[in-house]
Amino acid sequence: MTVHFVGAGPGAADLITVRAQRLLSECSVCLYAGSLVPAELLAQCPPTATLIDTADLDLNQITEAIAAADADGKDVVRLCSGDPAVFSAVAEQARRLDRLGIDYDITPGVPAFAAAAAALRRELTVPEVGQTVVLTRIAQRASAMPPGEELAALGATKTTLVLHLAVQRIDQVVADLEPHYGLDCPVAVVAYASQPGEMILRGTLGDIAAQVHAAGIRRTAVIIVGNVLAAEGFRDSHLYSTTRERSSSSGV
Repeated sequence: MTVHFVGAGPGAADLITVRAQRLLSECSVCLYAGSLVPAELLAQCPPTATLIDTADLDLNQITEAIAAADADGKDVVRLCSGDPAVFSAVAEQARRLDRLGIDYDITPGVPAFAAAAAALRRELTVPEVGQTVVLTRIAQRASAMPPGEELAALGATKTTLVLHLAVQRIDQVVADLEPHYGLDCPVAVVAYASQPGEMILRGTLGDIAAQVHAAGIRRTAVIIVGNVLAAEGFRDSHLYSTTRERSSSSGV
């Protein structure tokens, strides 16, 4: 028996990996967040699989459900929205499984920020414009940010920032970043990326808060800040440059 932490992707049912699809089709138990995982994805589980919505469960109850399946020798898929590598709560779940001696593996998924960039039709690393992307959030009701990772401190880097779990505090985001980026810095907000209700707002630090309030966006959104969003006239990357020196087929 194995517990599989599986990235469910940003919302579209077909934005999952082939491995994720196979694991779902073979699982005996599937734990998922009901508000974040589409029904079409759950339909890939066997008809006999036990489906457990974790939306109203705490971490102890989730662990108990996994442990019970382990005791019965059943394979478990624990679906995580987006990619398990960021903001997925996998770390604390895996820690409990380690203590119980329950084996697990992790299957990556399409992260929300990648789906947002795709919706914007933008690359987040543009030659000589921006080569660093910082994924972060802001402190709300969740755990505090570690020292040095406050948004105002990260803003001082002037890199491309991608904020999760922050759209409800859009006014604070603007206030923290404006001193470093300026009110004319490009900003985009993508809500429900890849889903039927996808919404895209484009603007600047000077007007994005008003747009967010007017649109009523309060959750399931990614904020992207940086000049890469409006980059034009940049040089070609070295990898495909016509002036790059290339070795011949003879190796000389």
